[in-house]
Amino acid sequence: GRRAAVAPLPRGMRLDMVDPGRTSPAMRAALAPSGHGGRHRPGHHGRHHHVRYYGAHTGRHFGLRPRIITRSGWGADESLRESDAPPYATGVKAVIVHHTDSANDYECADAPGIIRAIYRYHVRSEGWRDIGYNFLVDKCGRIYEGRAGGVERAVVGAHTLGFNTGTTGIGVIGEFTHQGPPRAALHAIERLAAWKLSLDGVDADSTTTLVSGGSNKYRKGVRIRFHVIAGHRDGFLTDCPGDRLYAELPEIRRATAGLQRTGRLEDGDLPPYDEPSQGDTAPQYGDRPGDWGDGSGQSVPGGDDVSDLVQEFMG
Repeated sequence: GRRAAVAPLPRGMRLDMVDPGRTSPAMRAALAPSGHGGRHRPGHHGRHHHVRYYGAHTGRHFGLRPRIITRSGWGADESLRESDAPPYATGVKAVIVHHTDSANDYECADAPGIIRAIYRYHVRSEGWRDIGYNFLVDKCGRIYEGRAGGVERAVVGAHTLGFNTGTTGIGVIGEFTHQGPPRAALHAIERLAAWKLSLDGVDADSTTTLVSGGSNKYRKGVRIRFHVIAGHRDGFLTDCPGDRLYAELPEIRRATAGLQRTGRLEDGDLPPYDEPSQGDTAPQYGDRPGDWGDGSGQSVPGGDDVSDLVQEFMG
C-alpha cells in the first residue's frame, strides 16, 4: 500500500535530549526526610554536619541565611561550565522570580536530577557559561545554589535578558500557569530573598530602578522601575513565572519584608530536610586565591526559558 505522507517539521525546530545522570544513593539519603517532623531549630541539623546560618544586618533590614544545597550537593559536573571567574555586579538590587516551565509531578528526591538537566541544557544546548539561575527552589521548599561564584556575592546570571546585572534569579521548579505553586516553595522564596536582599540593605517591599541592557520588551539604556521582588515577565515578553506564581508576588514581598523586620526564620516554615552532608562544607568556587571576579558587573546573554525559545523558533 501507499505510505502516508509525513508532515515536515516546523522550520527551525530543534530537539535536545538531556541526560541528567544518576542521583547517587548517598545523595538521595541526604535528601530524605530527617525525622524532625518538619520543625527545626536553627543551628541544629542532624548528626552528619552542622549547617551554619549567616545573618545579614544592614540598618532596618536583617535576614538570616537559609539552608542552601550547594552545587556539589545536587551533583553539578563542574567540568561542563566555563572555568574562569564569572562576572559580578556591585550589588543585588532586585530578585527576579521564574518558573522552570517543567513538570510539577516530580518527587522531591528527583529535584537534583532536574537541576542537572537544566544545567546541561543551558550549557550544552544554549551555549551559556553555566546554569542561568542564581538559585533554584523545589516543591518541598529546598533551596539550591545555581550559578557558580558564591551564594553571598552578586553573581551575574543568565535569567532575564537585559536585566541580569544587579539582580538574582530564582527558578522555582515546575510550571505555574494553571497550577498554584506549593506553599513550601513560596516560603523558600521569602526566606532566600530576605537574606539575599539584606546583604545589600534592600527593603523587599520597595521598588528600584534598573537600566535595561536590551531585551524584547525594553530597548537598551531605558531606565525601568521594578518591584524589588519582580517576575520574569516584568523585564521580558514571556509568560514566566506563570500567572499563578506571578499573582503570589505581592504577598511574597509583604512576607519577605516581614522576615527582614523580625530578623528571624519562622520555625514552622523550615522544610523537613537536611542539607546533603557534603554541601555546606564542600569547597566553593572562590575558595582559592584568584577565583573571584573583579566585580565589574559585565552583562551576559540569556534568560529565556524553554517556552520562550519555542516561541522564538516558531516565529
